[in-house]
Parts: sequence; structure tokens; C-alpha cells
Amino acid sequence: MARPVNPNRRSETLGRAAEYVLDHGLAGLSLRPLAAALGTSPRMLLYDFGSKQRLVVDVLAEIRRREERLFDAHVETLEDVWRWIAAPEREAFLRLFFEVYVDAMKRGEASPLVEDWLAFLSSRVDEATATLLIAVVRGLLLDRLATGDEGRTDAALALAARTLPGF
Repeated sequence: MARPVNPNRRSETLGRAAEYVLDHGLAGLSLRPLAAALGTSPRMLLYDFGSKQRLVVDVLAEIRRREERLFDAHVETLEDVWRWIAAPEREAFLRLFFEVYVDAMKRGEASPLVEDWLAFLSSRVDEATATLLIAVVRGLLLDRLATGDEGRTDAALALAARTLPGF
């Protein structure tokens, strides 16, 4: 007798794959170790997602959806944004974000990673201020990930929050 079809299998696999990618990153991602970690097979991953590229795209979209839901619940001021995004539990997401960002730059496809934040901030500030906010936050996050210096990056963000208008 055949096993009954699980209509939630793909979404469950996607959720677990997102956790795997957050823990391990995308560099060197291989279907065989991913499938083993998820308790499935590479063949089933390809059946569910069509290709490794589609799986990666769907995993990144799932991670983004999760982060957006959390973000929307924690944002009022620039300091709120910083406390939320620089929190230790966001570190895996940030490492993955910068990995994807660098890869997208290599392929000349990084603009959407800026445009999405410009669109989000456009309801709060003008485009030049939004650009400056994005640059400050991304730069400080990259610095914090590279050095682990929370005090200095927190102080720099506090200075930016006092001097940048409108947020």
C-alpha cells in the first residue's frame, strides 16, 4: 500500500531547509548533505522544488518572510531597527544576508537588495535620507559582524539616530 500524500510536505521541508541555510549558509550548499539533514533525499528535494536554484530562491524568500513579520512588530525608530536587527538571534540571518548580497553584487543583481529597503523607508523619509540610513545600518552591521564590537557600533548608531532627520 502506498504512503498517503502529505500536502504539507513541501512547506515543512521549506521551513526546515530555511533553518539549515541559516545555520550553514549557502556557500558550498549541496543537495545531498541538505537532504540528509532534513531526513529526505536529493530526489525528493528536486521533486518538491524542481531545481536546486528554485530551492535556494524559495528558501531565501521564506527567510525573508519570517524576518519581515518580526521586523514589522519591532520598528518605530532607528534605534528600534538597530536593537532588532543587531540582536544576537539575527546573526545567522545577517551572515546569510551579506553572503547573498556579495553574491548578487558579483552577478550585477544587487539593486533589488537596496530597492526593497528604499521602498520600505520611502513612507518615512525622503530618498536621500533613506539611502543614508541604509548605508549606515548595513555598514555598522557588517562592521559588527566582522569585529564583534557591540559597544562601538551601538554608539555609532546612537550618533546617527541623533543626527539623521525624520526617523
